[in-house]
Amino acid sequence: MHVPVQAIDRETWRDGLASKGTRLIPEETPLALTYNGGTYAVMMGTPQNLEDFAVGFSLSEGIVKSADDIRSLEVVRLDDGIELRMWLAAEDAARIGERRRHVAGPTGCGICGIESIAEAVRPAAVVPHGQTFTPEQIMAAMQAIAPLQSINLQTRAVHAAAFWSPAGHIVGLREDVGRHNALDKLAGALARGRTDTRGGMVLLTSRVSVEMVQKAAAIGAPVMVAVSAPTALAVRTAEAAGITLIAIARQDGFEIFTHGGRIVARHATEVADVA
Repeated sequence: MHVPVQAIDRETWRDGLASKGTRLIPEETPLALTYNGGTYAVMMGTPQNLEDFAVGFSLSEGIVKSADDIRSLEVVRLDDGIELRMWLAAEDAARIGERRRHVAGPTGCGICGIESIAEAVRPAAVVPHGQTFTPEQIMAAMQAIAPLQSINLQTRAVHAAAFWSPAGHIVGLREDVGRHNALDKLAGALARGRTDTRGGMVLLTSRVSVEMVQKAAAIGAPVMVAVSAPTALAVRTAEAAGITLIAIARQDGFEIFTHGGRIVARHATEVADVA
């Protein structure tokens, strides 16, 4: 049964007393991504927004350049998992034939099955300069995520990736037990909705690894903000990609690791508007 949340019986021991009841916990399901009949990867993930995941994964992996390159997409629910069947043009299918992984990826695995170091640390796409943002906008954007996390409100056990638009609100949010999956789902939703990402921010409820930077760069957003710290390689990758990397974002502030010129105090933007 492929639903995102399950009610599970459990026993609680607290303050010396035992009690029984149920708890809502997120589901975890094998997700097979296939192209033109061949399996490329099997990931563990939350069985929700699977069309978005298939498109976003294909884009972030460089399998396709546009969502339109996927000629057809079918979600096939099997007894022991879900198959995301995609069909590409013959030339695109031939290009990925040599990269086919045939591996199972653990939950949230971002680069499992990659066969060379060069592939794992490939340069991220360089993003456009984009507009400037105020600290108040960044903190308001991050605070807006929690109420929109429907699965996490029930389980407290999944990651989220969201996109904040220059209009001042979140235009897309996706959840998954895997942080990489959540970001791929967001990428797919933005691509399918033809959202202009050049002036917005990618928001993450997880830490920032190099794969997360690579995926955010593929989305094209100039700024990414996360609640946890980045790795050193993620910082170097964001610097090279032209991404403003903000992490350890809390209600009272955040830390800027790269390209801080995009973050401007409110009074500075007001002066610029007057001028």
